[in-house]
Amino acid sequence: MKSRLEEIRKAKKLSQDDLAEALQVSRQTISSLENGRYNPSILLAFKISHFFKVRIEDIFIYEEEEDGEQA
Repeated sequence: MKSRLEEIRKAKKLSQDDLAEALQVSRQTISSLENGRYNPSILLAFKISHFFKVRIEDIFIYEEEEDGEQA
């Protein structure tokens, strides 16, 4: 799954720490989401979506792998 979280966060001039505090998660969680090392829970995805007032699909982009398996 691709993430536009870093792009959206930076456009709002927020640090990872600021966003983490607002969402009540660790800065490491934000970093991992931005670097694709972690996919958010549905609850966290909704919290992020609500915080930025955009659709989940505008932040997290699902992509299938070329062999048809899920990413």
